[in-house]
Amino acid sequence: MQKSNGMYYAPVSDAKAAVAGPGEFPFSVIGLDHGHIYAMAQGLIEAGATPCQVFDPDTEKAEAFCKAFPGFRIARSREEVLYDRSILVASAIRPDLRCALGLEVMTHGKDYFSDKPGFLSLEDAARVEKACDSTKRKYMIYFGERIHVEGAVMAQQLIDGGDLGDLVNIQILAPHRLSRDIRPSWFWNPEQNGGILADLGSHQMEQMLSFAHADTGTILSSAVGNYANHDHPDFQDCGQVSFVSDTSVMGFCKVDWFTPDGMGAWGDGRVFITGTKATLELRKYLDVARSNEGDQIYFTDSRGEHQFCAHGQTGFPFFGQFIRDCLDRTDNAMTQKHVIESMRLAIEAQERANRIEPKKKD
Repeated sequence: MQKSNGMYYAPVSDAKAAVAGPGEFPFSVIGLDHGHIYAMAQGLIEAGATPCQVFDPDTEKAEAFCKAFPGFRIARSREEVLYDRSILVASAIRPDLRCALGLEVMTHGKDYFSDKPGFLSLEDAARVEKACDSTKRKYMIYFGERIHVEGAVMAQQLIDGGDLGDLVNIQILAPHRLSRDIRPSWFWNPEQNGGILADLGSHQMEQMLSFAHADTGTILSSAVGNYANHDHPDFQDCGQVSFVSDTSVMGFCKVDWFTPDGMGAWGDGRVFITGTKATLELRKYLDVARSNEGDQIYFTDSRGEHQFCAHGQTGFPFFGQFIRDCLDRTDNAMTQKHVIESMRLAIEAQERANRIEPKKKD
């Protein structure tokens, strides 16, 4: 059984569909602090983006990235990237540095694609919104747990098509593997990573808004705790949020760093959706103890019980839509308002969270 690591989770689409010709959409990369940059680059290249330059102060990281994606060449400085011919700059720089980099990229006339969390404070959210208005550039965030999971793409299609009726409730379980031996120092510091709800929770807030067809929502309650990593007292290894959307859909999510080592995926991510016509369960990354193939959907409606696999069925349309949005100045992949609001709600949940102090056993 392969014990994969979510840091370098980079799915490959069996339904590649390039929307740009060679050289039409060059993109560069600044910052390789998190392995999600591999997934971001993979998705863009599959959709027709052309690799340009990559810069990271750690030349070994840059060389490894170029080995994975041979079309890139190593830049000598970030300024070299900021003034190159690329239309988009993607980044997985340390989370607390992402906002400042994004604003700099946008002032240089380029669109920006950040790993999540895309920024860490409500003040940053206001700065991003202002910069988007003034520069007319895009500040996109990689919410991979929806846009890079075919089962989630199909779930969205079923919702949009009316198969579930009106949504009533969304519950998301999002465990992750800790892999503590390979984590950098910033991973343990909430001031640099944002905390578990701003980080992992941003995926879940984005999903709930998207599935619920909502513009915003209300955080009803939130909590965080450190249950098993006491050598890093400020770290949070578990968190949860209760939420209701402005479309009256109730929601709950749990995030944690407790994926057992015996599991064949980095997390047994699941989504449970109740609608007035049907219910849906999505098992994202594996069907535990049954199959290592993810994208499993369990769907029940008036006709009966159904189970099917979405793998290889939908591809990842976000990346092609995003490329065309950058070229055509449209908003089909994800609106800027949706991007900012997803992060804003995650940050609000983080800032308002009750800190649970687990009782020590005698």
